[in-house]
Amino acid sequence: MDGFVKMVIGVVISIGLASGAADVSAMGGGGGQSNRANPQEIYARAVVKVKALEYPGAITLLKQVVAADPKNADALNYLGYSYRETNDLQSAMTYYQKALAIDPNHKGANECLGELYVRLGDLQKAREQLAKLDKLCSFGCTEYEELKAKVTALAKRRGS
Repeated sequence: MDGFVKMVIGVVISIGLASGAADVSAMGGGGGQSNRANPQEIYARAVVKVKALEYPGAITLLKQVVAADPKNADALNYLGYSYRETNDLQSAMTYYQKALAIDPNHKGANECLGELYVRLGDLQKAREQLAKLDKLCSFGCTEYEELKAKVTALAKRRGS
């Protein structure tokens, strides 16, 4: 997913360069909207905010994306992630489940849901998500490795 994020950031930079400085400040500022922004542009700006740890701003943008495209599993997953990072765990759970209802094989949403279960201390459900990722990642993937490390750490803390 890191390569994807770098690509999205590159797109955002390209959009900013093509739009001019005035449009960039209107698009990326504190809630200002550009009438020309489409859901892909808004999504790209939201990802930048997530990577900058600006979760409230990311949530605002991602809600706009989901309003325009309710079946966007990537946006739903990032909404879940952003809510998890702001300690709204119930909303996080809701958005991860929505993402997985649309795309049960979404590696990021499976990883993030597993990480939420780790945070909630539910080792059994975290292991279930890890097993799903194991099936999805035939030749290994970062989502599996990252969740495995967190599940293993929780199991060690618990002595199981």
